[in-house]
Amino acid sequence: MADPKGFLTTGREVAKTRPVGERLKDWNEVYVPGSLLPIISKQAGRCMDCGIPFCHNGCPLGNLIPEWNDYAYREDWQAASERLHATNNFPEFTGRLCPAPCESACVLGINQPAVTIKNVEVSIIDKAWDTGDVRPQAPDRLSGKTVAVIGSGPAGLAAAQQLTRAGHTVAVYERADRIGGLLRYGIPEFKMEKVHINRRIEQMRAEGTKFRTEVEIGRDIDAAKLRRRYDAVVIAAGATVSRDLPVPGRELNGIHFAMEYLPLANKVQEGDFVAPPITAEGKHVVVIGGGDTGADCVGTAHRQGAASVTQLEIMPRPGDERAAGQPWPTFPMLYKVTSAHEEGGERVYSVSTTHFEGDEDGNVQYLHLIEVEFVDGKLTQKPGTERRIPAQLVTLAMGFTGTDQANGLVEQFGLELDERGNVARDADFATNVDGVFVAGDAGRGQSLIVWAIAEGRSAARGVDRFLTGASELPAPIRPTDRALTV
Repeated sequence: MADPKGFLTTGREVAKTRPVGERLKDWNEVYVPGSLLPIISKQAGRCMDCGIPFCHNGCPLGNLIPEWNDYAYREDWQAASERLHATNNFPEFTGRLCPAPCESACVLGINQPAVTIKNVEVSIIDKAWDTGDVRPQAPDRLSGKTVAVIGSGPAGLAAAQQLTRAGHTVAVYERADRIGGLLRYGIPEFKMEKVHINRRIEQMRAEGTKFRTEVEIGRDIDAAKLRRRYDAVVIAAGATVSRDLPVPGRELNGIHFAMEYLPLANKVQEGDFVAPPITAEGKHVVVIGGGDTGADCVGTAHRQGAASVTQLEIMPRPGDERAAGQPWPTFPMLYKVTSAHEEGGERVYSVSTTHFEGDEDGNVQYLHLIEVEFVDGKLTQKPGTERRIPAQLVTLAMGFTGTDQANGLVEQFGLELDERGNVARDADFATNVDGVFVAGDAGRGQSLIVWAIAEGRSAARGVDRFLTGASELPAPIRPTDRALTV
């Protein structure tokens, strides 16, 4: 145990954010650089090293949280980094982007603020990069087997790194012009600067992983040909089909999916554009969808100089405390104020969009909405609550419905789908096609980054066993395991 009295003597402190007026002028991460290091040792000391650490169950990766908390408390950063990497290939991603179901499962959280597990995690990995403790881990020998990984998001990268380290020759195919998937183009720079992706890619290149950008399997390369070229294939293409809003006026100019809007802002930071082709500058912006992607749109609109930002959510406002039906250690639906919400704008709950109104040139100008409520378990419109709000840019951030089938990948491989439209797989992450595996959102449906990494690692073990008859890689997390964190 780190500090036997830490949970009694030390209060919870989290990373400090930069002043709103300062951070809205740039695209750097919102947190004050170095603000965690002076406090993180004591924060790690709040961990009680529980006999049954429920944080393990809360984390799909099974992170050894009490162990690296102890090392962080003792400021043994090298040992902490080793424990962290034992279960997680990319803790700098999860430490910035994961909603931390581990903290919701923290035993201390039953009657006190939980341990700042996420902050400890990101402090350990950032320190490891600063001290050079993160190095390439090339395999001692090659197996002679080849693997293609389709998709370079967190699931694809985790699978590729594990398989490369096991001695297989791995090539990652990405249809975008840069590696990273939604990490690259779906996550704004102010949430995670892309230097964190870039140096992981360099580490993986040094280990032997090959990367092929601007290649879409199904269009640029026939899936059947790819299968013949490689001994195994991992599909980690994500669930990239955005949920649409089929209401009158949807065809008006200025209404875009979030994944049309956000990547362009990131491309400006990459130097591809001086100004984004779709911008919120001077416009009344409405974001439809109350999740993390919606919050990303809100923060992006603020930085682009929107005249106003309104975020709509069809569900009621979550509570500030756990609901009775979401007891510890389940992951509760709580009211959350992200850094983007701190920066301004209005959030409106329990409303549904009825139609859009445009001008004579076909540009959206207003959004018409109505309040809704649950009646007998069904969302029902409330008569007399209709109103309209200004909307010159609308982003649809209502989630995703499944894997892209328009490019022919599913059909060309002959893959079976499950009842939700995801690629079906068994307990070893194998599809119905011999030698073809699936990991992440493509098989699970839209989910968390921590699940993507966990599934990428688990699929890699299934592939390794398929190629060699055995596997030295860590035992997989089954697709149905840890249901409490879904």
